[in-house]
Amino acid sequence: MAAAAANAHAALRWLRRQPPNIEEALLTIDEITNNTARASEIIGRIRALVMKAPQRKETFEINEAIREVIILAQAEVRKSGISIATVLGEELPLIQGDRVQLQQVMLNLINNAVQAMTAVEVESRELAISTTKTEPNGIEVAVRDSGPGLDPANFERAFAAFYTTKPGGLGMGLSICRSIIEAHGGQLWASANVPRGATFQFTVPAQSGGN
Repeated sequence: MAAAAANAHAALRWLRRQPPNIEEALLTIDEITNNTARASEIIGRIRALVMKAPQRKETFEINEAIREVIILAQAEVRKSGISIATVLGEELPLIQGDRVQLQQVMLNLINNAVQAMTAVEVESRELAISTTKTEPNGIEVAVRDSGPGLDPANFERAFAAFYTTKPGGLGMGLSICRSIIEAHGGQLWASANVPRGATFQFTVPAQSGGN
């Protein structure tokens, strides 16, 4: 929704130019359509999760899904002066599940990392995203930041509903993320990053008979 609002402002600027740049305005409006469609889809999938509806399943590559999320988050990452590095494993098995829900988990973890790093110097803001194959047949995804980190005593508490350290936060993001990952047969946890910051990791099983 934030992306849709930003694109709406951009479209207005193109239209207010003298002469108006109709082509750029139309391209931006197309982006607004995509933004709102994605927001509607995310809300629908989260609602289905809460109502315990049958999970939508599709087979997809986790790296491709993550790259799409990084593109969505790029504007906020750049605005915050954060450098981003990816180490995505090769020849990972395909996974089966709700692509939109898993992408929302990634987006939430990235947004949390970005917000955490606003407390450190710009030169120290680093975000790392990695994927690796796990045994016997699964994938692990890690999002590492260089923020102030979490108190080890709060690693598990961070996933409790309504627990938040953010001013005005609802404390539902990580709780919903864990529910999504567990619904996919995986686990989500937090740990300390070295030399500073926090790491959020989750595992998801590969599809049955995956490569």
